[in-house]
Amino acid sequence: MRHANERLRVLVLFGGRSAEHEISCLSARSVLAALDRDRYIVTTVGITRSGRWTLVDGVQEPPEGALPTVPDDGDTVALVRTRKGPRLLRFADTFDGIEVSPVDVCFPVLHGPYGEDGTVQGLLASFGIPYVGADVASSAVGVDKRQMKNVFKARGLPQVPFEAVRRASWEADRTAVLGDLESTLRYPMFTKPARQGSSIGIALCRTRDELVAGILEAFTHGRVAIVEQGLEAPREIECGVLGNSETDLEITPPGEVRTQRAFYDFEGKYLDETLVLQCPADVPAEVSDRCMAYAREAYLGIGARGMARVDFFYIEPTGDVLVNEINTIPGFTAVSMFPYVWQTQGLSYPQLIDRLLHLALEAGSTEERYGP
Repeated sequence: MRHANERLRVLVLFGGRSAEHEISCLSARSVLAALDRDRYIVTTVGITRSGRWTLVDGVQEPPEGALPTVPDDGDTVALVRTRKGPRLLRFADTFDGIEVSPVDVCFPVLHGPYGEDGTVQGLLASFGIPYVGADVASSAVGVDKRQMKNVFKARGLPQVPFEAVRRASWEADRTAVLGDLESTLRYPMFTKPARQGSSIGIALCRTRDELVAGILEAFTHGRVAIVEQGLEAPREIECGVLGNSETDLEITPPGEVRTQRAFYDFEGKYLDETLVLQCPADVPAEVSDRCMAYAREAYLGIGARGMARVDFFYIEPTGDVLVNEINTIPGFTAVSMFPYVWQTQGLSYPQLIDRLLHLALEAGSTEERYGP
């Protein structure tokens, strides 16, 4: 039992099995730097690409020109629930677990499958550990673009025309699938995996050959490919959301990502030194208000809690705003939009982390009393 005046014991998880492993490490580095050690006892666990949980001392500095990863030489750790509550145990060369630390709350700084999709959230919930971000069901919907888009459609939110292509249908009759796509969408199209983020596996397709290649690339990341109608020079704007219920939501004005690239791909997000973030975005007040209203609907639509970033396409010539996606564990790197938009609203990076941990404890207390 932790006394009120004791430091909160925070478990930070990062790395993971997804293709966004390196981005998780970059985000975790920033989160760890913002945690006040006078207020928190921090334990860092890096999840290797193979899925092994290891005790690490922060995020290691990578070789020049490389992105950080979780090394595979750390001691294995595992969560257990004892009579005294959740504990993290370390296993070296034996099966005798040595206690590392009790856990009061977890910050899963994980992106994509096996981290942002409800799997880790379910594990933490089964141990009774409060955690930052959306619950199991909301995480699962938020990471699956097909299900997410269906929820948005049910909420009446405008979005880019799209089709979902299942691998089984593609393998059964590729020609028929291509014909259906070309009858409902027009070139250029975008292809992307249904269950990846950070623009991983995305492709711009101007011809049938490029469409085939894009779908095949998406299938290397999962069983479902999303094919979207291409837009003419859309502006990409994003809102941040905080809160656990519809009565306490805080939503930022939209921020904008400025890039010289044809579209905002993985390299553009994390390696482009010309990238410019701006908040509030230079858009009419009515457009800003519409984005914030849509962000609220998207957040409530998937049942999110804690935090999310909602992304939009703004078509300036027509004034249309289309909902692109929601991210239940947005990026926390030095060039990420989510912490940036909150900083422009007067909430510093350390204050944002404090707020998220408070929301996690609040949600955990509610679940303990009333159930998930």
